[in-house]
Amino acid sequence: MYEQLVEITTPSGAMETFITRPQDGGPFAPVILYMDIWGVREELYDIARKVGTVGYCCLVPDLYHRQGRVRHAFYDDNGRMITLESLSEERKEMVRAPGRELRDDMVVEDTGAMLKMLAQDRSVRPGPVGALGYCMGGRHVFRVAGAYPDRFKANACLHGSDLVIAGDDSPHLSAVKSQGELYCGYAEHDSYATTPIITAIANAMRSSHSVYQPVVHIGAEHGYALPDRDVYAKHAANRDWESIFAMFRRQLGHH
Repeated sequence: MYEQLVEITTPSGAMETFITRPQDGGPFAPVILYMDIWGVREELYDIARKVGTVGYCCLVPDLYHRQGRVRHAFYDDNGRMITLESLSEERKEMVRAPGRELRDDMVVEDTGAMLKMLAQDRSVRPGPVGALGYCMGGRHVFRVAGAYPDRFKANACLHGSDLVIAGDDSPHLSAVKSQGELYCGYAEHDSYATTPIITAIANAMRSSHSVYQPVVHIGAEHGYALPDRDVYAKHAANRDWESIFAMFRRQLGHH
């Protein structure tokens, strides 16, 4: 496997981005991984490596780049990352503050810069792009899939947050503009994706040109898909991967 950290030029400055892909062959279809509220870390790079090993070029951009270098993670005695809900109020605020500063339109802007960069990389296959996002990143997948529908054809949102908000600019209405496929993994126990929210997304997606595939994982909690997390639900996460990799093959082709 090949991997490196690169600086991608965006309208708002340089954005550090982790890139990994197979060592041999190519060009490879690109997949962009959108971080959760914690920011970039080795856990997300490991997920990118998993995507890379099956024949894709996977990017993990540091979307907090406008705020300097933001890195947060708190671990329990077993070395597992403590989920946000279990932290003290003070630590919760530390983690949430950078997320509040990151507007969705900034992510759309950064994504445009990544698409430009990918067009110049000979190891990357031209054509459709995949997107994969966790928590806040799931919402960003809705946004970029709606903003660049001709590019993003294989989109996955896992335990997304703030997917449905009041008004005409709700993220789920961006998702309606998407094309190709949209896979959403939801947790049964998740205050960010309650039954009314999941229903609102399903109702809206009926008018979309995108094929919408929702799965609610019984017993899972918000954050279930992240392997280093104390709430990691292995069976649910592997069920997601089964569906996501099948979607990538259908929409992005296979190396």
